[in-house]
Amino acid sequence: MKEIKCECGHVNPNGTILCESCGRALTEEARSEKLHDMRYEGSARRSQTYNKSIIDKIWNFFSSVKVGVWLIVLTLIASAVGTILPQEQYIPSAQPASEYYKDVYGFFGELYYVLGFHDLYSSWWYLLLIASIGVSLVICSLDRVIPLYRALKNQRVSRHEGFLMRQRIFGKTDITDIDQPLSEIKKKLSAKKYKIREENGNILAEKNRFSRWGPYVNHIGLIIFLIGGMLRFVPGMYLDETVWIREGETRAVPGTDQEYYLENKDFTLETYDKDTDKEVFGQAIDKAGTIAKNFQSDVILHKVPGEGLPGQTTERKKVKEESIKVNHPLKFDHFAVYQTSYKLDEFKSMSFTLDNKQSGETFGEFTIDLFDPQDSYTFEDGYKVELMGYYPDFSGFNEAGEPQTKSPLPNNPAFLIKMFSPEKPEGEISFVGIKKNLEPLGENQYKLSFAGVDTRDVSALTVHKDLTLWILAVGGAIFMIGVIQGAYWHHRRIWIRRSEGGVMVAGHTNKNWHGLKNEIKFVLEDTGINEPEDQQQKDEVGRNEDDNNING
Repeated sequence: MKEIKCECGHVNPNGTILCESCGRALTEEARSEKLHDMRYEGSARRSQTYNKSIIDKIWNFFSSVKVGVWLIVLTLIASAVGTILPQEQYIPSAQPASEYYKDVYGFFGELYYVLGFHDLYSSWWYLLLIASIGVSLVICSLDRVIPLYRALKNQRVSRHEGFLMRQRIFGKTDITDIDQPLSEIKKKLSAKKYKIREENGNILAEKNRFSRWGPYVNHIGLIIFLIGGMLRFVPGMYLDETVWIREGETRAVPGTDQEYYLENKDFTLETYDKDTDKEVFGQAIDKAGTIAKNFQSDVILHKVPGEGLPGQTTERKKVKEESIKVNHPLKFDHFAVYQTSYKLDEFKSMSFTLDNKQSGETFGEFTIDLFDPQDSYTFEDGYKVELMGYYPDFSGFNEAGEPQTKSPLPNNPAFLIKMFSPEKPEGEISFVGIKKNLEPLGENQYKLSFAGVDTRDVSALTVHKDLTLWILAVGGAIFMIGVIQGAYWHHRRIWIRRSEGGVMVAGHTNKNWHGLKNEIKFVLEDTGINEPEDQQQKDEVGRNEDDNNING
């Protein structure tokens, strides 16, 4: 691409509309304009200059603001659709996600799963959308900020007359003695915090150029924010996982590679009393029955020392003992463990006796651990029972008459048991559960009688780790700096150029033209130089008058 050399001698990149140095129009289209488009100072943007290679086409695609807006709209729509059905992490874990969405929500649920909406924020296409927004922000910024910076840096004080005449604020005054007014003007410009440059008796007064970079500072903040969001999918950077720990149970802390373990010593639930707290919570207690005042888990944090090298001990060492309450987490090594929920009186074990139905005599008692049941339980004198089937969450019988379970949790345990006795060495089959004692193969001589149940409470603890939070905070802070930078300051320029028999005054701002006109009025007051006109406003008034004349 050929560079363009202006009559002033400055060499401009190909595609430049207005000379970066003197402002002279370099194209016929720019020369024919009533007012110059000063959005990017008429500088050459790569997306509007190069369009040959595949890299050019990719650059031009992502440099479009419309493309960026559409990418954001598509991401927002996808995020909204992702809230229609629950995400995979919130569905029952007993059933695979592929089956759950189809069974519960039908064809829509199956389509929801196939398209990846069930795990939206980890799906490849959603991450691609986020990455595309980031690429669009980077390319949009580079495509505009570099030419703009170059044009503002190279601008001369003495701008071409055609450049000044095509500014929105422009005026010309015939005056013979200009030196005295210019001296007064410079004092007033300094009072308004303008940075003044002089060349050949001409003046360029400029202030708040930094505000032009506000939108690009916004982009930097957004890019950092997106990077922080995407880093959440990098292993070890972010974790938000709920683990259920029963009283007396010890489990590895998720995300620690089995370096840390939590032991749940005890769970405590305190509720509001209807008598003592009646004044405040009386109506709520009458309506809900029970209202939790406090629930906490008393835990012990253990750590396995070393890195699991051969020969090293794997004995756990106690690190700390603490009570985890709502909004009072256990913290260690960037992790925070929160108390989020609980389950009272979960079945731990069930006890039965083997009885003779006719005599009522008991020949043995056994206890089934609902989390680790044995295959058989042996008593004296040849009596024995064998566990043929265990259904932790019995939901009924299927069409073939086989018992089914909804989940692996012992919410409604039931058992298929074979009973052996000297009188019945081949065994008798019984199906027992809560309020169930069935004899599927006919009447038995022996029966199983319910002898008791042992329960325990379960704590739901959420393990949280977020190493991206500071990145998100930095991105958000930079974004807000850009917003303030662009919203509360305005880039203003005032050109004063000597011309044959008088002086030209022109002004430009990226925002708040009314404020610029007031400042120019203040600067030119009592100097003998006329206040310049708003050429755009003048044209609009003229068009309205013409329309009124036609209508009249």
